[in-house]
Amino acid sequence: MNQISSKIHGILDYIVVIFLWASPTLFELPEKTAAFTYILGAVHLVLTIFTNFEYGIIRFIPLKIHGAIELIVSLALVGFAFFMGSREGDIARNFYLGFSMSVFIVWIFSDYTNKPKGKQEIPYMESNTDGGMI
Repeated sequence: MNQISSKIHGILDYIVVIFLWASPTLFELPEKTAAFTYILGAVHLVLTIFTNFEYGIIRFIPLKIHGAIELIVSLALVGFAFFMGSREGDIARNFYLGFSMSVFIVWIFSDYTNKPKGKQEIPYMESNTDGGMI
């Protein structure tokens, strides 16, 4: 079965941030649900920026930890969906049920073992005293 590579996953992560930030307007989310959605988008952006993969900027969170966080979030959002649904209605509940399922599906198909490509060591080369290559 084809898996989502870390490179594709990184692209999806940035798309998710844009989606989360646009969702309150697109879906006319209630006030508290909208506020949480903006915050979740910011948290997801920070996680993506700090993950050690191709599109991470400050790479110190291992990709496996990134995956574990996404699994936990996808499961926690199911409970959050029902909590917010009881407070702000069906739109809040349905939005977060759909979003949590989407995150879980991406988690299932993502390969969290990929190592980032692009930051490879430069091979050591000796030179003679006048700066030329030996």
